[in-house]
Amino acid sequence: MASEQDTDLITVITDDHRAVEGVFAELESGTDWAHRKDLTDHVIAELVRHSVAEEQFMYPAARTYLENGDELADKEIEEHAEAEQVMKQLEGLQPDDPQFDELLARLMRDIRHHIEGEEQDFLPQLRAACSVEELGRLGRKVLDAKKTAPTRPHPSAPDKPPANRLLAPGAAFIDKIRDALSGRPT
Repeated sequence: MASEQDTDLITVITDDHRAVEGVFAELESGTDWAHRKDLTDHVIAELVRHSVAEEQFMYPAARTYLENGDELADKEIEEHAEAEQVMKQLEGLQPDDPQFDELLARLMRDIRHHIEGEEQDFLPQLRAACSVEELGRLGRKVLDAKKTAPTRPHPSAPDKPPANRLLAPGAAFIDKIRDALSGRPT
């Protein structure tokens, strides 16, 4: 069973960041064509799940607990939307497409910038503003949300509660069927 610290919001988010960085490092190491596509599909699925969970629980918490929470959350959601557009473009490409490497490099650069901003500014502010109990509750909610989140980018989907919480499970259901039928790694 996971400890309270393992499910702390900050730990959950930073663990996701380290996992994404690991996939990025593997992509940069020059993997073969088929594995490169599988890794890209996997990291897109992970990024989508992570973003949906943050938008459902972490950003609303920032709006509640941080003095500049609305501004910070809006900035983070805007970065998610930009990354989601790149993921959507990348999703339909094969590694031999001339745009594949360019879009993948842009996605990695944008996500690394996003991670840096969250870890240096956003997450420390949340840690300071929220109780240990609240961070634990939020972490568990994020973990649960990732289980039912979509696995493919949906740039036109709502990114703020309550609409995102209502529509995400339906999109996730369809994504999981598409993933199973196509053999896409998630």
